[in-house]
Parts: sequence; structure tokens; C-alpha cells
Amino acid sequence: MADPVAGIAGSAAKSVRPFRSSEAYVEAMKEDLAEWLNALYGLGLPSGGEGFLTGLATGTTLCQHANAVTEAARALAAARPARGVAFQAHSVVPGSFMARDNVATFIGWCRTELGVPEVLMFETEDLVLRKNEKSVVLCLLEVARRGARLGLLAPRLVQFEQEIERELRAAPPAPSAPAAEEDATEIATVAGAPARGPRMTPSDLRNLDELVREILGYCTCPDQFPMIKVSEGKYRVGDSSLLIFVRVLRSHVMVRVGGGWDTLEHYLDKHDPCRCSSSGQSYLRTSNQVHSKSLSSSGIVTQ
Repeated sequence: MADPVAGIAGSAAKSVRPFRSSEAYVEAMKEDLAEWLNALYGLGLPSGGEGFLTGLATGTTLCQHANAVTEAARALAAARPARGVAFQAHSVVPGSFMARDNVATFIGWCRTELGVPEVLMFETEDLVLRKNEKSVVLCLLEVARRGARLGLLAPRLVQFEQEIERELRAAPPAPSAPAAEEDATEIATVAGAPARGPRMTPSDLRNLDELVREILGYCTCPDQFPMIKVSEGKYRVGDSSLLIFVRVLRSHVMVRVGGGWDTLEHYLDKHDPCRCSSSGQSYLRTSNQVHSKSLSSSGIVTQ
């Protein structure tokens, strides 16, 4: 009979460690983008695993959204995007020539019409063969930001960004304090576009504080990495005056970092000296074990 205590411990490890990986924020963004596209177009895109990108692999939804953004720009007399796209909308099979052509058409529109920076672009094979999920997700999030400026529905993360930008603009300047990481990208909203920032309820904020304390509690060192609450959803971290904005996205605690997002767990893994050391030691142990097994299988005995 299986040990129930060991089973609980194993489940806990699985629930914690994946959200500390460098790819955890990609999963969080996929969930958010799936919900956003489902709301816009009445789709049934799954939010987890490879299902989200598989559902977009025909390129039809992407091209449909490109035309929706173009129509919104025309309605507001915005300069760009000026032209939509022509695409195959029916009987498109993922991985087929038509699917690849649709995806390539959307990519070209992002570059030429929307002006998405090259660093945020992806290639056709990244989506069709799911070679690089991160590039696809980052590009789609940027496309969502551009559409939100034209009044289209925004994903939850983009709504959070708008909320944070409003808070930053409303706050009095503090020249003596270092600029927050999040103040790197200004959202220029087109005049007349409706604000779609979500309001955080007292329940959301209470859960946020509890989740932050829980994640900080993963470290059992006598001197824990300081993370002090300044106001609702805003914390001061480390020994500096650096401020970060934290939000809850379903089961994820997200941190606004520069022009993007990270999970709080991974952010602490990179900034908390204790966690950085633990991650490095864990990596070295794993590497040594793999190396030892390789040598053993080659008939080389290690001491």
C-alpha cells in the first residue's frame, strides 16, 4: 500500500516546483490569452499544455484578430494598422500549406502593419511545430496590448498593466528613489479608447497578501529575503528601495518586471540570494549525477 504521507509530499513538490521554473510564466500567459481569445471569438481553446497553440496552428483565428484590430484602428482613425489580411478561413488543417500560409500572413502583418518589435516576433515553425512557445506567447501578448489601445478587449495581464500605469501616473514623483522596474514601458492609449482596467476587490487583495506570505514561507532561513507591503499590490523587495507590483492571475502570483511579467516564485529564485544558491546547488547535483551515469555507462569508474 502506498505511503499517504509520501504521496502528499510528492504532490506538494509537483505543485510548487513547476511554478519556480523559468517557463512558468509562459503557462500563465497561455491561460490568460486562451481566455481572452475565447471571449472575443467564442472559441473553445484549452488553456493548458500544448492545446492552446494547437488550437491556433491553422492561423485562422490569428488572421481574424488581425482584421479586427485593423477595423478598430479605422474606427478611431488611427495611423496603424492601415490594412488587414486575406486568409483561408475554411477547411484548414493544422500543419498544412494553407495553415502555414495563414500563420506567415499574420506574422507579416505584425511586422509591417502593427510594427511589433523583432525581439517579440516568432517564426511560422514556432507555432506550427510548437518549436518556441515563448516567442509565440510574447508576440500575442504584444498584439493584445496594441489592440487594447484601440479599445478592444484586453487579456487580464494587459488590464493589470493598464491599472499599474494609471497608478504610476497618479503617484507623485519621487526623485530620490530608484525607478521601479515596471516603469519601463508607457502605454499610450488612443484618445477615446475605453479604459478596461479591472478593479481588485478586497477579497482579491487579501488572497494576494496571503499568497505572497505563503510563497515567501517556502524559504525557512532565519533571515528571510525582505518583501514589505507598501500598498495594495505593491511591495518593496530586498535591501533597496525597489518597488514591484504583484497581481493574482488565477492560480499564479505574477510580478510586473520591465515590460513583461514573471511568476513571483521565479522572481524570488533570481533575486533571493538563498534561493539562487539553492537552485545552483540543485543544478550542480543534477549535472553531477547525469555526468556520473554517463561515465558509468561508458565503462569509466569514478571515485
